[in-house]
Order: sequence, then C-alpha cells, then structure tokens
Amino acid sequence: MNIILLDENELFLPSSDDRAKHIKGVLHLKPGDNFRAGVINGDEGMATILSSDKEGIRLSFQPSGDASRLYPLTLIVAQVRPICMRRILREAVSMGVGKILLPVSDLGEKSYLSASLYTEGEYKKILLDGAMQAGKTGVSSVSVLSSVEEAIKEAEGEEKILLDNRKGAKRLSEAMLSGKSVVLAIGPERGWSEREAELFIENGYSPMLIGSRILRTETAAVGGTLLALSRMDYV
Repeated sequence: MNIILLDENELFLPSSDDRAKHIKGVLHLKPGDNFRAGVINGDEGMATILSSDKEGIRLSFQPSGDASRLYPLTLIVAQVRPICMRRILREAVSMGVGKILLPVSDLGEKSYLSASLYTEGEYKKILLDGAMQAGKTGVSSVSVLSSVEEAIKEAEGEEKILLDNRKGAKRLSEAMLSGKSVVLAIGPERGWSEREAELFIENGYSPMLIGSRILRTETAAVGGTLLALSRMDYV
C-alpha cells in the first residue's frame, strides 16, 4: 500500500481491518506517527495515529490536496474467470482507468456473474487495493452488465476502439489519441463473436490490434490500457 484510503470521516480502523494490519504489522507505526492517507475519490494528506490498541487504530487526518484524477479511458472487458478478473480490475485501477464496463459476451460463461466477486462485493476491495498501490485516491467506476449491447449503450468516448485480431488492420500503438476520451473494448478468452464484432463496428468502433499474437484477456487488458494511455499522452 502506497497510500491508505479512508471513507469520508473514517477515523477509526478496527484491528481486523487489512489497513490496520498493514499499519501495525508492515509499517510498524505507533501513536504519534504519521503516514500518507487519502479520502476515496477525494483529497490526499497525512494521517496521524492518535491511539492504537487491541480494538484498533484511531486517527486524525489533515488533507493537502485532491488526488482523485482518473484518465478519460473506459474499458469494456468481457466477463472472464473471476480469478483473472480480479487481476484485471486491480491493474486497471492502478493505471488510472476512469470507467470499467464488464458485460457478459456471447462466447463467455454467464455463471461468472454469480461469483462472490460480484455477489458479495469483493470487487470493491480489489478496486481500493489497486488505488492504494498507485498511491492515488481515485477509484474507477465499475458496471456489471448482462450484454455487449448494454456496454455499447453506456460507453462514452470520442474515440472507440475494438481490439480484435481478426478485424483489426491498424496497430493500437499507432492510433492518434492525444487529447481524446477513449473507449477500449477487450474480448473474453474465446474472443468476441462475429455478431458482437459487427455490432461494435456498426456503433463506430475502429478495429485495432496489439500485434499478431493472440493474448489472454488479462494480458490484453494491461497491454492495451498502457498503449492507449501512451497514445493519449498520459504515460
């Protein structure tokens, strides 16, 4: 954790909380010590430990400025195995993606939606982990959707890109994206169906590719995000 994120007005961390465990067990901080903290989607600043006992840690917080900025990049990532999606979500947030849309695709497994990642809200903790790794307070918004049609309807961007090795004729690394808001669509392990690919194209998505190799969804998500952000002049 490169920053400890707090809810608005949250000044007590119970001992069972992972953040409290990190402060005590990893940072080895005690009353009177300071550490970098921030309010989720708000200001960063310095927190001071007022007391620490078996019940938990009591804090004060002094903000120093907003650190919530996220990039105008929306990822559409088709549902994949929850263990893979956990990694995708964590890395996407740490890279500063503004919005993440997670539709069920034609060739994807619909049962993924019943995973505890979504039903028990585990994804929210993963998003916080990604933001704390990045040392920023901004947390990507996430929508879990039942179809690609819903994702296309919800996604907004000046430049819309479909990553697809079959359809793509231009490399993402050559795209002119500076100063634009971007939507990047990444398919499941079996790829987008022909119907979905045509639906994206009909809705203004430009087919592009990362290279000639067929990548895993989580690899394409990280690689595609970094390439897009580079062409947007953010990294």
